[in-house]
Amino acid sequence: MLEVLSYREKGNRREIRLQGILQFINTNVWRCLFGKSADSLEIYNDDEYVLSDRSLLVNRFISVPKDLGDLNCAAFVAGVVKGVLEDAGFSAEVSAYYTVAEGQARPRTNILMKFAPEVLEREQRLGV
Repeated sequence: MLEVLSYREKGNRREIRLQGILQFINTNVWRCLFGKSADSLEIYNDDEYVLSDRSLLVNRFISVPKDLGDLNCAAFVAGVVKGVLEDAGFSAEVSAYYTVAEGQARPRTNILMKFAPEVLEREQRLGV
C-alpha cells in the first residue's frame, strides 16, 4: 500500500523524516482507507505520537459482545499503520485504545505510535 500511495501522491518520492511520514499517514493513507483525513495528530513525548479519529469506520458498525468487554476493532487499523511505518523504515510499536470525549456519544479512537530509539537517533542525525 505504501508504494502505491507514494507513487500516486508523491511521484514515487518516499518520506525519510518522521514528521513527513506521520503527515503522510494522517492525510494520504487515512484518506485512502476511510475517505477523510484523521481528526488529529498529536505528540505525547519525544518518541510517542497519537493519531485520533472520532468516528473510525471499523468501530462504527460493530457491536462488541459484553463478554469481550472493551475490545477495540481499531487494532486492525493499528496493524495497518504499523505495516506502513515498518515498510517505510520507521520501527514502532503501534496500539489502539479508546478515550472518552466529553459531549460525544462514542469514545474517540487513538492510535498510539511509540518509535524505536534508532528511528529517533536517525531523525537527530538528519537534523530537526
